[in-house]
Amino acid sequence: MGTIIWLAGIFCSIWCVLDIFKKPISIVGKLIMTVIVLATSWLGLILYYFWARHHVTSWFK
Repeated sequence: MGTIIWLAGIFCSIWCVLDIFKKPISIVGKLIMTVIVLATSWLGLILYYFWARHHVTSWFK
């Protein structure tokens, strides 16, 4: 069971990082968001998916 949760976390992390790098923001903004999402694990993934992904372009213009 733990392996399935771990694999789901890896898949979601990769998806979030790819989504961050598709955004039209600066490289520094992309790196900051990537580090925040990866450092905060599941909480970062959930916050990014439900809230931050719609606001990140206005934060890092």
